[in-house]
Amino acid sequence: MMFLLTGTPGVGKSTIADVLAKKGYQVIRAKETVHDYVLEKSDDDTLIDVDSWADTFRPVEGIVEGHFSHFIPGADGVIVLRCNPDVLTSRLRARGYSEEKVHENVEAEILDVILIETLDLYNETQIYEIDVSCASIEEIVIHVEHVLTGHAFPCCGIVDWTGWL
Repeated sequence: MMFLLTGTPGVGKSTIADVLAKKGYQVIRAKETVHDYVLEKSDDDTLIDVDSWADTFRPVEGIVEGHFSHFIPGADGVIVLRCNPDVLTSRLRARGYSEEKVHENVEAEILDVILIETLDLYNETQIYEIDVSCASIEEIVIHVEHVLTGHAFPCCGIVDWTGWL
């Protein structure tokens, strides 16, 4: 089975994927598979032909982690990590993101951009939205493992950050 682990930059995808990999899950990092699809690269951004990349991505057994992994067709499920805009702002600033990039990513989180893009390709019965704002890494990993093992119900549209607009 192939699951996609996606979300806005800073929500914790890589951290969760690291823990899952240590537990023995096969994890593929989307950013490590896009080299042939880079259109433009700068110090703080990389423009990728995501459509071509997703169209040629071969299904794998395991988890594909990345903020654009939800564009890959044919997955068994998509896990969308969500994060409170205030928490996300702190995380992105701590990473040294420019204020423009912080604003861009927080706005994307508030407007459900990743979730809406996911719904363009997958139906609600394949999407598992998880609010990671107040959960520990261990709690999030347990929740993700429940999804991976078929012990979680799909849930979509449970997070609403529009109050931050």
